[in-house]
Amino acid sequence: MMRRTSSRLGAAAAALFALLLALTGCAGSTASEPAEDNPYGLIEPGTIRVASLGDAKPYTFTDADGEFTGFDVELFEDVAGRIGIDDVVFTGQDFAGLLAAVANGQFDVGVAAIGITDERKQTVDFTDGYLAGYLSAVTPKDSGITSEEDLAGRRMGVVQGTLQEAYAVKNLTDTELVRFPDNNAAISAVNSGAVDAHFLDYEAAKAYIDQYDLVSAADIPSFDAPAGFAVAPENTALRDALNEGLAEAMEDGTWKRLYEKWFPGSPMPQQYLPETEQTAAAEPTP
Repeated sequence: MMRRTSSRLGAAAAALFALLLALTGCAGSTASEPAEDNPYGLIEPGTIRVASLGDAKPYTFTDADGEFTGFDVELFEDVAGRIGIDDVVFTGQDFAGLLAAVANGQFDVGVAAIGITDERKQTVDFTDGYLAGYLSAVTPKDSGITSEEDLAGRRMGVVQGTLQEAYAVKNLTDTELVRFPDNNAAISAVNSGAVDAHFLDYEAAKAYIDQYDLVSAADIPSFDAPAGFAVAPENTALRDALNEGLAEAMEDGTWKRLYEKWFPGSPMPQQYLPETEQTAAAEPTP
């Protein structure tokens, strides 16, 4: 009787041991599944969470329905689709904290015509560049400011953390800079007379000029810091995949189509066109 009982206990113990092994094996495979199902290290597998700006027209902005749109938005959604991610969620942020939010894992990517600089690379990594342009000083028509030199001794708005702020700190040393969280706040200050001008991106400036009957006192070339998508420094898999998608979007003409849609009449950077069109542009006219 005791032997039978021992035999049954032994069999039960063996079965329990086998079950534990099976459970351990299952746990092991479950732990490895996120890496397989989430090759780009996203916060939520299958979804890219994007930190952006809601007032940087025509790059990233919210429409009348509160939906994000613009050149950068449509380009990023296209690129994301090319790497197999169709669920892209944009959230508005103050630019001053946007890169830190990407670096600390609150968002997967930063998309807002973000110029690539060595200083910013200390916080985040960037994809290849996809856009370059100009900076503008916007002011009321009766301000008396008609050139970059006239900004000396004036109060000028800048959005904190932007290329415009960096440029002004370095090159407009006689101008008093007033920092704002976004363009809308700065333009309101221009219209109220709290500041004499606002320094912002050329393309974004055009919309404010038309809306508020302002003028651009100075348009300054800025091609040394092209815009790129910002990713966390350790997420090389996502960065590399986005680079491949960007290259495809440029080569098949998608980038060109979106540029013509969002920047009608603006000079088009040749380096982002399909290779055959770059060659054609480089050849002298007979």
